[in-house]
Amino acid sequence: MVMFPGTLKAAVIGACLVASSACSDATAPGLSGHAHNLSELEQRLDTLRGDLGIPGLAVGISEGDNIVWARGLGYANIEDKKAPTPATDFHLASLTKGFAGVILVKLVSQGVMSLDDPVKKFGVNIPGDAGITVRHLANMTSEGTPGRNFIYNGDRYALLQQVIESATGKSFALLLKEQILQPLSLSRTAPNVASSSFATTGLDHDAFLANLAVGYTANGSSFTRTTYPTSFGTAAGLISTVEDMLTYAIALNSDRLLSAAERTMLFQPAKSTNGSTLPYAIGWFSQNIRGVEIQWGYGYWIANSSLIIRVPSKHRTFVALANSDGLSSRFPLGSGDLESSPVAREFLEAFVFGDAILQ
Repeated sequence: MVMFPGTLKAAVIGACLVASSACSDATAPGLSGHAHNLSELEQRLDTLRGDLGIPGLAVGISEGDNIVWARGLGYANIEDKKAPTPATDFHLASLTKGFAGVILVKLVSQGVMSLDDPVKKFGVNIPGDAGITVRHLANMTSEGTPGRNFIYNGDRYALLQQVIESATGKSFALLLKEQILQPLSLSRTAPNVASSSFATTGLDHDAFLANLAVGYTANGSSFTRTTYPTSFGTAAGLISTVEDMLTYAIALNSDRLLSAAERTMLFQPAKSTNGSTLPYAIGWFSQNIRGVEIQWGYGYWIANSSLIIRVPSKHRTFVALANSDGLSSRFPLGSGDLESSPVAREFLEAFVFGDAILQ
């Protein structure tokens, strides 16, 4: 069985769920104050890049219908001293879940399936199934009493691939191409180049691979080249660029990709059977943080990590992509603690809660 992001680190996340602040404080680098403009943000993010053991980092911000800032920091390839750019490809890991969520709500809206359909209807057999539905897999509430508790589990989310493919008779990769990649002209976004699903795109394999940042594992102050995972599915495996990710985020702010009702379905936080609001929607964390509605996701896998933060009230999105696991490995993001990430805090403090200017 493929172990997807969010499962391999379950023990770490479980410990941090017990004492989230302790986990954050003990391991998280951070800088005092906050950036007042984009030039300062770039400098501060580059400092954090070094602190977090990240060779190459691509970052960007969109506002309204425009990409207002995008940069590449460090090295996409250390040996060749090749810097990343906003058009360099990186593995997304679990940010793939958000794309799968978009396809899922479109299928629900089209009447192809219901979120309340039992997963058994689609041939998904889970030991001890006590009424698990598509909704439970999609909002991470399928474990224990279905619908009661949020438990971040990539392997459970990966089962949505069978649900989607059984309901449509099409591969997830083909649906992704037809419903998201082609309509938005995301020519730098594709299933894992090492998977058979990549061929669905019709893109040039060698050219795509040449544009991909090399993966690394940090070993103290040095880095070791590391082979990326080769799988692809609803839980992980997409590859993209900062430019494509921001284009995708901009489309999510309008009716270009989803209707208003579909966006509500995608981003509405789950409600527990005990009445409490949970931190996850469908493929996205969706939370009120200090009075601001924020939708976000993170990626954490072998030699790669990623982060996306949407702030609908400000029509702003921040994206960060890395060629090591440093953006996510030390922080309890899987418990819903976005502010545990120092990179997330840089964007939040300056451009969400602060008065920094996008110049």
